[in-house]
Amino acid sequence: MTMSRTAALTWLCLSGTASADTLVHNVNGYTWSEGEIVGFSELLIDDAGRVVATGETGTFDGVDTERVDGAGATMLPGLIDAHAHPLALGRLRRQVDLSGAHSLENALERVQDYHWTQPDAVWILGRGWNQELWPERAFPNAAALDEIVAERPVWLRRVDGHAGWANSRAMQLAGIDANGTKTQAPPGGEIHRDATGAATGIFVDKAMELITAVIPEPTRDEDLAALRTALSELNRYGLTGVHDTGVTHETVALYKDLADDDQLNVRVYVMLADEEETLNAFDEPFVGYGDERLDVRSVKLYTDGALGSRGAALLEPYDDAPDSSGLLFAERDALISKIAAANAKGFQVGVHAIGDRANRVTLDAFESVQGDAPSQLRNRIEHAQVVSLEDIPRFAELGLIASMQLTHATSDKNMAEDRVGPERIRGAYAWQRFLESGVVLAAGSDFPVEATNPFWGIYSGVTRQDHRGEPAGGWYPEQRLSIAEALHAFTLGAAYAGHAEDSLGSLEPGKWADFVLIDRDPFTGDPSELWQTIVLETWLAGEPVYRRHR
Repeated sequence: MTMSRTAALTWLCLSGTASADTLVHNVNGYTWSEGEIVGFSELLIDDAGRVVATGETGTFDGVDTERVDGAGATMLPGLIDAHAHPLALGRLRRQVDLSGAHSLENALERVQDYHWTQPDAVWILGRGWNQELWPERAFPNAAALDEIVAERPVWLRRVDGHAGWANSRAMQLAGIDANGTKTQAPPGGEIHRDATGAATGIFVDKAMELITAVIPEPTRDEDLAALRTALSELNRYGLTGVHDTGVTHETVALYKDLADDDQLNVRVYVMLADEEETLNAFDEPFVGYGDERLDVRSVKLYTDGALGSRGAALLEPYDDAPDSSGLLFAERDALISKIAAANAKGFQVGVHAIGDRANRVTLDAFESVQGDAPSQLRNRIEHAQVVSLEDIPRFAELGLIASMQLTHATSDKNMAEDRVGPERIRGAYAWQRFLESGVVLAAGSDFPVEATNPFWGIYSGVTRQDHRGEPAGGWYPEQRLSIAEALHAFTLGAAYAGHAEDSLGSLEPGKWADFVLIDRDPFTGDPSELWQTIVLETWLAGEPVYRRHR
């Protein structure tokens, strides 16, 4: 809350705080107070790294404190990504990055460059290709990779992580014979084959495990370094919190090591992977580890794949593939059993659901476990990407959080309607319909599926346009968010999804002093330039964890 000078000094005395540690002044600040956006010019922080109060210029004159000049920058509460994959991001930074490759040839050039510059890599690994960005919009094949890399195995995940592209050497090591007829895809997976029945090199969802099973696991030190790389990148883009979705017990141990060494500069909310060994390692959640920088209190489940690879489970066939309705990973009864088991141990459950069938099965499963009332565990649906219009109100009725990724809409707009047609698209990426139904929206990026930068997500939410400003007026513009709604989803909405709204998400007294300083005012500037926002500083618990050279 913003205070007058008299009220602020009175609050200091009554709270027993004789002096504060830091005063950040000369800022154009915004925070939430009682559900509304309020402005301020100064932020007072105590020596524990928590907010004492916000105020206007001169409010805290006379308070014994270190003064930090914000140089007129805009201050926002620290941003929280509610759905992401830090370890995958860190690993990608050491692999072939195919993000944004505009053609098959461009993707192959990047693979070839890596092949030449990394001669000691036993496997060539990478991620980020998206055939929908290529002129032919066709899935690639092993033969194309074989022309540039034949002797080393190559495995490249699609941008959404739900399909992979292998060369012939990788398939040979995986035991997939020349024509592929002896290797069947497991339930929930698909192997693309040509007219002769030969495997083309594309493996979808569960079928990817045929290849990944023979790829050597990274060492512990390699993964620790990858996490450090990722977390540093998050700070650079103004993120002070992240919900890491699908985490193994080994990765939790790495986070604990970073916290023990005072190197965890992002608050991490862990959603455990649906793996027997990982789930058996935790009898109950633990919260607040490392000075409230690590929480393990959620479990991630899956019901389907992704829309781009046609793995999303739909109620009716794909418009552009009438012989397919996608892949359902878990039937209703199996999903009920898993949700009930996790909830019984006190864990929130977040279920990946992209297609309208997957979302309906997930809603039915939650209703079976919870009854027709919300759960105090605040269960979630991750993505909620294509939802039948009649199912959207059920989210609020069941108290389910819609954990949605705003950049997915602007990345998918060139193919989404092709997949589901003009009627089903009305319930796709339908942010305003969710808000109007009373659903809490928590925003994320799903990085490295999308870019790490949360301001790209805010831009997508507000404009529903790509960075070229297309389409004019926005893609299904009635679903656009206001600046306040988009910011809320990346702050208080995400904090609520992680049971942390009492300590994170705004700069109110008693909360952690997690904030970001940026180079522009998102509320008064041109919305078309939001994606160009530059982070100047990122602070966690009243201490800077990133400062841009300026």
